[in-house]
Amino acid sequence: MKTNMTEQGIHQRYYKQIFDTFEQEPFAQFLGMKLIEMGEGTATAELDIKDHMLNSHGTVHGAIIFSLADYVFAAASNSYGKTSVGLSTNINFMAPGQKGSRLKAIAIEEKRNNRTAWYKIRVESDGELLASMEALVYRKNHYFVPVE
Repeated sequence: MKTNMTEQGIHQRYYKQIFDTFEQEPFAQFLGMKLIEMGEGTATAELDIKDHMLNSHGTVHGAIIFSLADYVFAAASNSYGKTSVGLSTNINFMAPGQKGSRLKAIAIEEKRNNRTAWYKIRVESDGELLASMEALVYRKNHYFVPVE
């Protein structure tokens, strides 16, 4: 679909609808993730760690950390209202998350063109870097907001 609006214009005009779409994402809600903010190509979310999110060693399960990183990746890459789907991710785990902690994930767009975009994602807890992810997204022609 073609539009005369810039991607920044779409982000600004449809911000609430775009934000609400990701704030209401079913899996994020199931885990208790909270979308804190979304900018043009950026997103931040938090998650309070519960006992059922721990692994056999009593630390945060890697799948929980990955899920939070993937959530902000999705929100950031879709922040222009254009349907974007992940192509690949590479995550590095650097420190364990702890029981009862709050995780924070931040996604930042590094480069974007018509078809692809690249993101760097950090997952932190109390200022400590737990994981970093690099991610690539495919940007479809479809917009999920009603652009003219």
